[in-house]
Amino acid sequence: MKKTVLFASAALCVAMASCSGKATKTEEAAPADSVPAVSYTVVDNEQVDLSAFPQDKDGYYVIFDGKTLNGFRGYGRDTVPARWTVEDGAIKFNGSGGGEAQVATGGDLIFGKKFKNFEMELEWKASKGGNSGIFYLAQEVQAPNDKGEMVMQPIYISAPEYQVLDNANHPDAKLGKDGNRQSASLYDMIPAVPQNQKPFGEWNKAKIMVYKGTVVHGQNDENVVEYHLWTPQWTEMLENSKFSSEKWPLAFELLNNCGGEEHEGYIGFQDHGDDVWFRNIRIKLLD
Repeated sequence: MKKTVLFASAALCVAMASCSGKATKTEEAAPADSVPAVSYTVVDNEQVDLSAFPQDKDGYYVIFDGKTLNGFRGYGRDTVPARWTVEDGAIKFNGSGGGEAQVATGGDLIFGKKFKNFEMELEWKASKGGNSGIFYLAQEVQAPNDKGEMVMQPIYISAPEYQVLDNANHPDAKLGKDGNRQSASLYDMIPAVPQNQKPFGEWNKAKIMVYKGTVVHGQNDENVVEYHLWTPQWTEMLENSKFSSEKWPLAFELLNNCGGEEHEGYIGFQDHGDDVWFRNIRIKLLD
């Protein structure tokens, strides 16, 4: 199922219709004066039945068995990109060395089930100078390119990002503001405090909790970020980031209401061109 949304970047009111042209929901859009309207499509391709995955003694679903990529697929795809493999009990992205999603065999990886209120725990490690990220509440979004063709948009324009980075050796650690692009930070918005990352090649523990708009990032057994979605403060943070309504109207629209109408979305792992590993991935539903 697909849902097409038309919005004016100066207004957050939207008119919604399915790709077939049959209206699913319509809201009166606020006058946008001379601001052009932009359309995008949210693709509903949820495939995974969570009950098929085991639960541990703590009530978490173990969504990676250490052997296969069952339940995972590429963002905007039905298959797993070839550069995502399983190595020594961990999901590994085999870096291209060419930056983010530079080759056809790469691309971001998602678990094919949408989550709303949850707590996820996992471990990750990066190669020297490695860069990646963990996304949550992600949507699969298509929007027109310069030729008017509907193409898949990057995952990070709809999903908050838990940064995964070798702080000591990647230049992004020194960009942004006050360390808000270092590991476990809410990328480009809130720095992780304290910054307690372990060096490249060592495993770091990560935790992400989303509950009715409250989000907490944990790193190595300490809570390092807390914020609240769908609030005036959230909108203000977006306006002060690279995803502002002026700099990137579509990203602002999607992130300001991240998770869409149901406030739910996919968990994803980023192809940023570098070797990175994830293991012991488990998730608990908090509904």
